[in-house]
Amino acid sequence: MSDFFLQYRRPEPITWVYLASLLSIGLFFVFHRLWSVRNLDLLLLLALAPGLVLVQEGRRMQATYESTTAGEHPPQAIPPTLNARPDTVIPEQSLPHGQWFVSLRSNVSAALLTPGEARDLERTGFLCLLGVQALLLLRMLLDPTMVRRPLLEPNLSVGGLIFITTALLAFMCANVLQAVPVAGSKLGPGYSLMGLLPNLSTLPDLVQGAVSAASSTTYLALARGLAIASQVAIIVGLWLVGYRHFGNMHGGAGAAALYLLTPYTAQMFARVDHALPAALLVWAILLYRRPFLAGVFLSLAAGLVYYPLFLLPLWISFYWPRGLSRFVAGVVITLIALTVLLAIGGPGEFVDRLQKMYGLVRPVMDDQQLQGLWGLGWNPIWRLPLLVAFFLLSALFIFWPAQKNLGTLISCSGALMVAAQFWHGFSGGLYIAWFLPLLLLTIFRPNLEDRVALKVLVDPGLPRRVAEPSSAELGAA
Repeated sequence: MSDFFLQYRRPEPITWVYLASLLSIGLFFVFHRLWSVRNLDLLLLLALAPGLVLVQEGRRMQATYESTTAGEHPPQAIPPTLNARPDTVIPEQSLPHGQWFVSLRSNVSAALLTPGEARDLERTGFLCLLGVQALLLLRMLLDPTMVRRPLLEPNLSVGGLIFITTALLAFMCANVLQAVPVAGSKLGPGYSLMGLLPNLSTLPDLVQGAVSAASSTTYLALARGLAIASQVAIIVGLWLVGYRHFGNMHGGAGAAALYLLTPYTAQMFARVDHALPAALLVWAILLYRRPFLAGVFLSLAAGLVYYPLFLLPLWISFYWPRGLSRFVAGVVITLIALTVLLAIGGPGEFVDRLQKMYGLVRPVMDDQQLQGLWGLGWNPIWRLPLLVAFFLLSALFIFWPAQKNLGTLISCSGALMVAAQFWHGFSGGLYIAWFLPLLLLTIFRPNLEDRVALKVLVDPGLPRRVAEPSSAELGAA
């Protein structure tokens, strides 16, 4: 009897999309101001869900087809009933392999597609994702021009938001702890943390497998711990930014709750390569009044995935009036320390790892090696103009906006991480966590025009009580 109430099962992705979307609308939609920017932001955020579902289903169909062709029954042995219409419900007894449709619905319409149709479905999903992200990129680039920012609080109290956030976080952490690693994944000898991180993404969402080596236990524990710690750091960072820099606990709690309600978070919660760079970027924003620490966290994110290196022109321009030397010192010292740690994994692969960590490699142009949209039929040569446009956008932030404040630092950093999705050669468009927390902070932020480096940074040459503005002055906006 006691086990009956502990039989929790993770909901299907499409089920969670409906439930989370309705709950998000109920909590954050501004019903008394239908034509508000907040409502537009919420709809754009929810519009990412269909593309995610299409990509997931397309990949799952291809995986089930490959597992079937590698099993006892070749494709021609599949019964003719599997060619039924999409709305046909096939009895489980008529399937050649019971495990072929494990974790799929009783309506197996999705699994009836051929591999080519599954790739088309995945391609459509990526197109939907990048289309919505193009609108989000435009939204974040226009954010510095939005001077009037009325306070639009969530439709629930702070206590209710914290309760929902805590409950969702507990359930998602339970999903990670119950996940089983892919067979064959193991922690190889002689690898440093920097060499291991690219492989941590193999911690699956719904894939079942067996641990094949004793070292896989260490690998799994490390992956689970980093995934949960990264997500907790994002939640705490969002709440603290709202409390300390926005002067609005309601906004920080709302951003944290909406982050966990987003269908993407539930789907990619265990992906360390998604969450860990995002957590470091959020804490760089949180510690922006301490340039050295901000440089440390930004360079740590760049050491994991080199795309945050292109944020340096924006952040250097922000700290140019005051704090530049401390910020640059934090960046340089951390990158040097990461390079030294990279060498610990073994000198034989040091140069190759160093090139990968800093992105000092030629863009891959072989669609057989690429993933995502560029590996599904799109000519990779078109990555080059997108790459040039990305470089120009990064350089543009040196001069625009002319006077940078905390608001522009958040929105422009998020915009650049959105832009990185378009030329990312390995499932670009799926790494939503790299910009999602920054997008949420942009949505909930007040007017931050007075949060400029000359006003809020502590000058080491002055007494702290003289150099640092009071909390009342910072909350005036």
